[in-house]
Amino acid sequence: MNRPVIIDQRMPPRAPLEMPKQDLRRHTPVVTAPTSWKTLLYRLAVFVPALITTGLLIGAFVDWMSNGGLNAVEMLLICLVGLTFMWISLYVSSASLGFLAHFSLLKRAALPQQDGDAMSVALLVPMYHEAPGDVFGNLAAMAQDLAAAQTSHSYDIFFLSDTQDAESGKQERVVFDRFCSFLPHGINAYYRRREVNKDKKSGNIADWLTNWGGAYDAMLVLDADSLMSASAVTRLTDAMASDPRAGLVQSQPQLYAGQSLFARTQQFAGAAYGFILAKGLSLWSGKEGNFWGHNAIIRTRAFAETAGLPKIRGLRSRETLILSHDIVEAALLRRGGWSVRFLPEIKGSYEEAPANLVDFAIRDRRWCYGNMQHMRILGSKGLHWVSRFHLLHGAMGYLMSPVWFLLLIIWVLLGRTPEANPITYFSAQNPLYPMWPENSMVNSFGLLLFMYSMLLLPKLLGIITCALTPGAVSGFGGPMRLGLSFLTEVACSIAYAPILMIQQSIAVIRAFIGIPAKWAPQQRQGGQYSVLTLFKFHALETLFGTLIIAGMGLGIVSIWLLPIGLSLLLSVPLSALSGLRPRGGLLPRWIMSTPDDITPPQIMKASRHWRTLMGGTAHVTATTERPKTKIATKPQAA
Repeated sequence: MNRPVIIDQRMPPRAPLEMPKQDLRRHTPVVTAPTSWKTLLYRLAVFVPALITTGLLIGAFVDWMSNGGLNAVEMLLICLVGLTFMWISLYVSSASLGFLAHFSLLKRAALPQQDGDAMSVALLVPMYHEAPGDVFGNLAAMAQDLAAAQTSHSYDIFFLSDTQDAESGKQERVVFDRFCSFLPHGINAYYRRREVNKDKKSGNIADWLTNWGGAYDAMLVLDADSLMSASAVTRLTDAMASDPRAGLVQSQPQLYAGQSLFARTQQFAGAAYGFILAKGLSLWSGKEGNFWGHNAIIRTRAFAETAGLPKIRGLRSRETLILSHDIVEAALLRRGGWSVRFLPEIKGSYEEAPANLVDFAIRDRRWCYGNMQHMRILGSKGLHWVSRFHLLHGAMGYLMSPVWFLLLIIWVLLGRTPEANPITYFSAQNPLYPMWPENSMVNSFGLLLFMYSMLLLPKLLGIITCALTPGAVSGFGGPMRLGLSFLTEVACSIAYAPILMIQQSIAVIRAFIGIPAKWAPQQRQGGQYSVLTLFKFHALETLFGTLIIAGMGLGIVSIWLLPIGLSLLLSVPLSALSGLRPRGGLLPRWIMSTPDDITPPQIMKASRHWRTLMGGTAHVTATTERPKTKIATKPQAA
């Protein structure tokens, strides 16, 4: 076996596991337990209403546009509306299921408690040009918390570095030695750095499995910015110990430590609305859940036996690495007869969010490229239909952006006709007498209001959930702060959605023409980009926004597109605003604060302490100043 060259390591004796590459074209069926009747009912409760609602909307569009017959453009518009609205309806149905479940007996269901054997668990921390003080600081806080926990499970920590720069590698080793000097009794820590980072992150994990995985019952995979309390770690382990057929148990990572406007927007949305969406997803997914790549526990032998990733053929008939590998690995685990479960009830699992719009879009390009690959994996033999749906859903999440953009173009084309444009009511023959269109204002307003309401409904359900849950509103700082934060988050979402539509459309085009997404270090601390850099990055958005607003001025573009046109036209200042930190005035420091910002849990307090001790950046709360960071001059290549 050709092993990547290890240039620096402090590892235990080898305990190899075989990890064969899986054949996506062949599979021997595995006998598994039938799906429970409850899970079947949950799936019907999500998919049937979504199909019915989409059918009714299509019927309403046909009725609206059928006066005088449907032309080709209108028929295409109706088809695209149906396609996009189906995914919106599924989103709403999942949130509604989670909302109802939260206020039913289901919310009282006890989390799994350990009733199996004690497990030996390896905490795996893949690293690639990270700030070592931050990574080791987070793990130091976790190690201290685990050492104080009452559990029969045992835990070791592995730092798996793919850092290529020798000087950065030396810094990692220095901080690792400092980390080990504070390591509590009962927990071992190991470090190794690969000179050749074959197959990137998935190859990093596979290298550990094939060389040391045999010594551990399970591995808890973390990201370099992950933070988990001992309670979250042990509850995940208990869930796996209590279910011998559990191959993977995923927690719901909450975003934390966000200081910029964009990060706080994502963070507040996750805290206020995220649980009901996650709860709904967990109910209808059942044992066919998903894997998000980190903050999840995995049975090592199950993963090694069933989830070895093969290469797939790219557009130029070359074998390429599967990028968004986590969803594929979950599908392969389920194909092998192991359950994949999602437990959003487990609290104390955290990750960080991109600090600004540019960093978010660059990360999205990598994810998009991987998710587009899933379209070629959909036909793999032996996959459960829910696993196929997860693969399709990931791809459609990006494909919806160019579809929405195509809808925008069609809407502009329809806006060129008097009967479709609500701002054209006067004819040249009789300019003093308005000709009110029969189907434009009332029908179009009603349909658009319905579609916008559906987009907003999951957010409203989240706020209602907070209002009806004892103590939840005070956790956000009280009703006034929660209400203003909610309105700010909605306004930011509306403002940034058209920009993300263009950026994701660019990412889809890059993926389809085969432009690879480079594996670049992530800008976890963010920074402000120069105005010139922002103009270059958002040139297309600015151009399209200018054309839309100019078209409105000439009366050839529908006034309904004004919010989209303004967002695109102002993409550069909006992007600059995304990286700023609220400091007062119109955006007070407390805006979009979460309960974890206002009352930080102990693990976050410990993380700040240990990050400082390890030489990293101490996270601060939403109401205090953050240390200044180095300003980037241009985005990282994607």
